[in-house]
Amino acid sequence: MSMINIALSGAVAAQAALNASSQNIANVMTPGYTRQGVLLAAQAPLQGGVAAAGSGVNVSALLRFSDSYKSQQLWSANSQLGTRDTVQPYLSQLEQVMGSSTASINVGLDGFFKALNAASVDPSSSPLRQQVLTSAGALAQNFNTMAQVLANQRISVDAQRSSMVTQINAYSTAIAKYNQEISLAQANGDNASGLIDQRDQSIDQLAKLVGVQVVNQADGARNVSLLNGQPLVAGNTAGVMAVQSSPSGAQVLTLQFAKENFVLPDSQLGGAMGGLGSLEQQTLLPMLQSLSDMASGLATAVNNQLAAGFTPAGNPGQPLFLPAVPGSSNLLSVDTSLQAQDLAFAGSATTPGDSSNLLQIIGLRGSTMTVSGLGPVTLGDAYTQLMGNLGTQSQQNQTALTTAQTVRNQTEENWKSTSGVSQDEEATNLVQFQQMYQANMKVIAVANQLFDSTLAMMG
Repeated sequence: MSMINIALSGAVAAQAALNASSQNIANVMTPGYTRQGVLLAAQAPLQGGVAAAGSGVNVSALLRFSDSYKSQQLWSANSQLGTRDTVQPYLSQLEQVMGSSTASINVGLDGFFKALNAASVDPSSSPLRQQVLTSAGALAQNFNTMAQVLANQRISVDAQRSSMVTQINAYSTAIAKYNQEISLAQANGDNASGLIDQRDQSIDQLAKLVGVQVVNQADGARNVSLLNGQPLVAGNTAGVMAVQSSPSGAQVLTLQFAKENFVLPDSQLGGAMGGLGSLEQQTLLPMLQSLSDMASGLATAVNNQLAAGFTPAGNPGQPLFLPAVPGSSNLLSVDTSLQAQDLAFAGSATTPGDSSNLLQIIGLRGSTMTVSGLGPVTLGDAYTQLMGNLGTQSQQNQTALTTAQTVRNQTEENWKSTSGVSQDEEATNLVQFQQMYQANMKVIAVANQLFDSTLAMMG
């Protein structure tokens, strides 16, 4: 009977191996699936003596072919990809709008100063003066259009951030739930490979939204924390992220974990969430401030020069541009009550046809102003430099995005080299374990024949 028992243990082991290969083949196209295998171990003989070969074989463990380091690399690569991928659409849109042939501020500046130059030929011409007012309005509209684009992008960032917070909370809750189920399964001696795969998929999706650090626990759980070390998931407890409005109207990220509350600097979170924070703090707000400085500098310079001149009627000049209204998205506006004959182009009240003050206004295009982020710069060069800085930033992000995608692809292939299913390998395993099963069944058949022969001899 020992021969039959030994062969039976071999057949059972072969059957377990065939089941594992079958599971692998069935999930060859399943994203995130980790291949499995059996660990076979020879059983010691139940009785002593030189003739005791052993008691067969047993499946000592069901292997899960995974590498924690490769998984960590996979999640880190996804965070980098999320950061770059989220930002690029915003930068591309800004490039298109800033370089537009109709909405560009440089186009508006060209039109305004062309109208001033045309008026200098005949300062008394009402149509030419009216064209100055019209071009000033168009320039103001170009400033306000750019400001509105930036405002709309900030609104979009806020909406996307709120959506991401909802997703982060969902993934964190799922990971905590999987931790509980995996710990229970392992405590009961059950196979938790499928649950672990689902948890790792959730961590991978979470990593694209926010940078994470993952620490394995002895009970099979995985604790997840943010890059700054604040806990997001610990065992079966998940934190709750929320978006709140500050007194200034800006969004503030908070994290509640257990009884503790944290304020999160979103620009330092990594992943898509960190990308949005960096975009807002390093691109949108600085650019809006730069445009505001340009509009304010232009309005002040033109208004001051007009105040130094006189109208054809000999009256002192009045402001052409109005100051920005606090809380308004308009950076620049024209005084609609101003008439063409109110433009103070003359340098003297006694020479209405004089254009000396107009020439001073035309010369303002080469004047220097201080613009946030650029420093001292001429009015004609300020917008060009802003476009150049944006183009450089966009190109750098695009290059980083390409690199991040390449790194992600490489880490996926590296992960698959350990955990992925190889159809060729599984086909070989099927043949080998099938032969193992058949060989053990043959041993059982031989054992039965020997047993029958022994009974016949004794009968």
